[in-house]
Amino acid sequence: MNTIMPQGELVRKAAAYLSEERARHPHKSLTTLLDETGMRFNLTPLDAMALERLFQQKPCSKAD
Repeated sequence: MNTIMPQGELVRKAAAYLSEERARHPHKSLTTLLDETGMRFNLTPLDAMALERLFQQKPCSKAD
């Protein structure tokens, strides 16, 4: 039996999966990983674009 999951939770799980896959496969391009994640979690195009923006952002450096 399939479980219906709220869209927000699905995107959070997809983001966690994508983060793990980037660490596990650093040689794969972000585009490839995003495509695989989108298919795995059945993300909408808007959700996929949001993940792409999130993972393309550079980490903020803290001012000392």
